[in-house]
Amino acid sequence: MFEAADTRHAPWRLIRFDDKRRARLDVISHILETIPYKKIAREKVKLPKRSGKGRYDDQASLRGMKFVEERS
Repeated sequence: MFEAADTRHAPWRLIRFDDKRRARLDVISHILETIPYKKIAREKVKLPKRSGKGRYDDQASLRGMKFVEERS
């Protein structure tokens, strides 16, 4: 079956699965190596300053509550 199905267009690869973790990493590595990669030049992203509008105030729910006195 392998001889009939293994073509230049769609080659077959066998993986040794004695160690499943290593085999999975080998498969992922092989797939990534077959994908052509070209580094793309990108513009530097400039983020605007954060808005304080709608910011969560974690102390708001504690205002007016009675606390035990802290001792050092």
